[in-house]
Amino acid sequence: MPSLFTVIGITAGAAGAVLLTPVALGIAGFTGAGIAAGSTAAGMMSSAAIANGGGVAAGSLVAILQSAGAAGLSGAATAGVASVGGATGALVGGAVDLFKRK
Repeated sequence: MPSLFTVIGITAGAAGAVLLTPVALGIAGFTGAGIAAGSTAAGMMSSAAIANGGGVAAGSLVAILQSAGAAGLSGAATAGVASVGGATGALVGGAVDLFKRK
């Protein structure tokens, strides 16, 4: 049975990842109004456009992130983000539990 710290880590990691992903996208420059000028997202878009002969390919990382920044995460993306956050939280919680035993 998982320890209390592991359960807390899973819960906090999953919830935190889902809540903070839209914030991180906005900070990077993927906004509802489009890609913010001078942002990390603008640099990514420029690189992708140069690599693709002037356009950003549909389904590319830049296109997916812009879609999520503009419309929010889909159900599948939310589940994926929560899974990664929960797994990370489980590792941190397990490590805390391990060090608390010593």
